[in-house]
Amino acid sequence: MPVHGGKLAARALKQAGVEVVFTLSGGHIMPLYDGCIDEGIRIVDVRHEQAAVHAADAWARCRPGSVGVAAITAGPGVTDGVTGIANAWRANSPILVIGGQGPFANLRRGSLQEMDHVGVVKPITKFADTVYQTHRIPEYIELAIRHAVSGIPGPAFLEIPMDIFMGACEWEEAPVPPIRTRAPRISPDRDEVRRALELIAGARRPMVMAGTSVKWSQASGALQTFLAETHIPVYTNGMGRGTVPPDCPEFLNRSRRKALERADLVILAGTLLDFRLRFGKSIPADARIIQLEMDATLIGQNRPADVPLVGNLACSFELLLEEIKNGGLKLDFSAWRDELRAAEAELEAQVQAQLDSDEVPIDPMRMCREVRDWIARQDRETIVIGDGGDIVATAAKILPVPREGAWMDPGPLGTLGVGMPFALAAQIAHPDKRVVIIYGDGSFGLNGFEYDTAVRFGLPIIGVVGNDGAWGQMMRPQGAVYGWDRLQATLLHFTRYDKVVEALGGHGEHCERSEEIGPALERAAASGKPALVNVILRQDREYKGGIYV
Repeated sequence: MPVHGGKLAARALKQAGVEVVFTLSGGHIMPLYDGCIDEGIRIVDVRHEQAAVHAADAWARCRPGSVGVAAITAGPGVTDGVTGIANAWRANSPILVIGGQGPFANLRRGSLQEMDHVGVVKPITKFADTVYQTHRIPEYIELAIRHAVSGIPGPAFLEIPMDIFMGACEWEEAPVPPIRTRAPRISPDRDEVRRALELIAGARRPMVMAGTSVKWSQASGALQTFLAETHIPVYTNGMGRGTVPPDCPEFLNRSRRKALERADLVILAGTLLDFRLRFGKSIPADARIIQLEMDATLIGQNRPADVPLVGNLACSFELLLEEIKNGGLKLDFSAWRDELRAAEAELEAQVQAQLDSDEVPIDPMRMCREVRDWIARQDRETIVIGDGGDIVATAAKILPVPREGAWMDPGPLGTLGVGMPFALAAQIAHPDKRVVIIYGDGSFGLNGFEYDTAVRFGLPIIGVVGNDGAWGQMMRPQGAVYGWDRLQATLLHFTRYDKVVEALGGHGEHCERSEEIGPALERAAASGKPALVNVILRQDREYKGGIYV
C-alpha cells in the first residue's frame, strides 16, 4: 500500500529515537504531522518558528545522545527559524530542522513562500540540502542526522518540497537505514597525552577551564576523576556549567580572574578563546596551554596551543588518567587550589551586603538570592534557564548549578528570547523536575507569548522577570559615553508582565519588596499553572567600563 512522504519521514525520525517535534503549523509540512501520529511522536506547536528551533536546541541539551527536531514551513517560516538555527550553530547543539518548500514541479515559477532556503542557512549549519524524491526521504534524514552529531555537533537543515512530502511510494521502496545519534568516540594521540602530562608535572599553578565540549563529549565523569587525582582548580563556562558539581573540592566560581592572572598552565577543556576570554589575552603571555577539543580546526584559534588533544574529551581525560597511572606520577596541586579557595571566600564576603539588601527598588543580587533560597527549599530537582543580559550574568554568579543540565542559557551567540522555548523542551523532557526561567524585562518581550504554548500543554513553568525598565547592559555604556540626556532605544516601561501571563491563562505575581519574592514563588508553584513573578528592580546607572563583546 502506497504511503506519503510524511509517513516515511516520521518512520525515520522514530528510528532515530525522536520523541517530539516542535513546530508551527504550515501547509508545506502537514504530511509530517500525519506521519507522527502513526509513529507516536508528539507534536508541540508554538507561536513563532524561532521558538520551535530554540526548543529543539534545548531538547538536544536536555537529552544527551539525542537530536532535537523542529519542522517549519517555507519562506517566512524558515527565515523566522534562522535565529534558532544560528544559536544552535554557536552552541554546538545537534538538531535537525525540516523546512518546507513550494512544489518541486513549480521550482523557480514563484510558488507561495518559495525562496532559496538552503542558501540562507548553509553558513550556519553542518548540513543543508533538499530531497527531490519521496522514496529517498529516510535516506536524507539519516544523512542529515549523521552530520549533526559527528565531530563538533551542530544543526542540520533538510528541505522537503511540498509535492515530495505529499508524494507516495511503497514502503519497500524507501527502507529506513539505521540512524546513529551518538558519534563514535575518537581518542587523541597517546604521545600528545604524554606531552601534556609533562607540562602538567612541570607546572606550579595550573587551572582547568571546562566548557561546552565537556557536555557534548559526555565527559563530566572522566573530568571529575581527573580533578580528584590531580587537585587542579577548575572553572566552568558555557554548557560546561554543572559538569563539575559545586561540592567538588576543586570547583571554584568567583576567583577566575585571579587564577588567570597567576596561572602558568591553562588546560582548555572544550573552552574556546573567544570574547569570554578576551580572545586569549586573559591568559598570561608566558603561560602554557593544553587544549582539548573534539575538532582539530578549533585548536589554536586566536592563540597557539602548546599541546593539542583532539578527540572525545572523555577519551582524553581517560588517557591522561591512564598515563598518570602508567608513569607512577603523583600530581597534587591542592595548595594552589586552597590559595584560590581563600580568595574566593573573600570575594563572597564582599557581596554579602547586596545579597542581604532590603533596598527598594530591589537590588538585583537580592532577587537572585531569594530565587536561590527558594530553589533550595524545593523537594525536587530544578532546571534554571537564563534569558537576558545583566540579570542572567548576576544569577549565574549566585545560583549554584548542582549537576549537568541544571542550567541552560543561549550560549555564545547571546540570543535573547530562548527562555520559554528552552523551558518548553526542558519541562516536556523532564516532567518530574521544576523548570525556572530567569528573565530580563527586555528578553521577555521576544518570546513571552510562548506562555500561551505552556498553558495549552499544561506545563507548570515558572518565570521570574528582573524588571528594571531598561535594556540595562546597553543603557549604561550609552549614557556614560554619550550622555545620560541622550539615551535612545534603551529605556522600557515597568510593564506588568505578570498581567500579560494572566491574560494568557497563567498565574501572575508582582513584587516591589524583596520579602515578597519568596512567598510569590511559593504561590506560583502552588498554582500548578505556567507562572510569572514580575520583580521591580533598581535601575543601575553605574558604569564600570567595557561593552561585553
